Amino acid sequence: MASVTQQQIQKFHKDGFLVLEQFFSAEECDSMRSQIQRIVAEMEVPPHCRTAFSTRQEEQVQEQGSSDYFLTSGDKIRFFFEKGVLDEKGNFLIPKEKSVSKIGHALHAYDPVFKQITHSPKVQELGRKLGLERPVVVQSMYIFKQPRIGGEVTPHQDASFLHTEPLGRILGFWIALEDATQENGCLWFIPGSHTNGITRRMVRAPSGASTCVEFVGSEPAYDDKQFIPLPISGLILIHGEVVHKSELNSSESSRHVFTFHVMEAKGTTWSKENWLQPTPELPFPSLYT
Repeated sequence: MASVTQQQIQKFHKDGFLVLEQFFSAEECDSMRSQIQRIVAEMEVPPHCRTAFSTRQEEQVQEQGSSDYFLTSGDKIRFFFEKGVLDEKGNFLIPKEKSVSKIGHALHAYDPVFKQITHSPKVQELGRKLGLERPVVVQSMYIFKQPRIGGEVTPHQDASFLHTEPLGRILGFWIALEDATQENGCLWFIPGSHTNGITRRMVRAPSGASTCVEFVGSEPAYDDKQFIPLPISGLILIHGEVVHKSELNSSESSRHVFTFHVMEAKGTTWSKENWLQPTPELPFPSLYT
C-alpha cells in the first residue's frame, strides 16, 4: 500500500471521504474475520440481550433506548442481532454466525487483533498526514451486513451520534474485510455534504424518560440522485459530517466491515449528551502509541 499523497488529503477535505483501495493486506483482513469467527463461536446470548438492532428512527429510539445493554457497551465487547433471528426465549432461529448484526463498541481496546489493526503504523501515519495532533479512539464496531437480511442504514452523519464542540473533529475509518458491492450493501455518499453542520442529534434522554436515548432535530429529505456508490475492497475515511447510507444486502454474500472512530482531542469537547461516554475503566485511548 503506497503512502497517502497530499492530493488525496485535499480530495478528502473536498469530498468528506476518501477511498484507499487495498489499504490493509488480505492477510490482515483475514485475521480480523478469523478472530470474529472465534468470538462469535464463543458468544452466549445473555438473557437481558434480546436486542434487535435497527436503524429506523423510532425503532432505534425504542429498542436501543430501552436497552441498558446498548448504553453500557462503550467499554465492552457486546453483541447486537438482526431482527427476527431469535425467538422470545432468545434461541437462534438461524445459525448464530448469520444472526449477528454488529459487535461493539470496544474491540479496539480489548481484542488483540483489532487493537493491533486500530493502532497499526499505517493508521498512525495516516493520522499524522491528516494533521491530527491528539487523536483518541472513541469506539469500534464489527458490522456483518448479513446476506439477505443485513438491513439498510438510512442517510445519516456520524456526528449526529458522536457529537463534539467544535464540529469537524470526528473521523471514521471504515475497513471492508470482504468486497463491498452495490449488491451486498456498499456505502453511498453525497460528496461535499460535510460542510453544512448537522441537523439531528441522538442524545441521552433525561433520567425517568421511557427511553435512554432520543433524537433532537430531524434528518432532512436528501435527494437520492446526489448519492454516489463506493464499491471497495479497502479503507474509506469518513468525515464526521459527511452524509452517507447503505442499502439492504440483497445478495447471497455478507459484507463484513471493521470500523472505528477517532476524535481530535486537542481543543475539543466531547458532548456529555452522547450515548457513548468514556469510563474510568476505558478512557478514550490515544491513537498514537
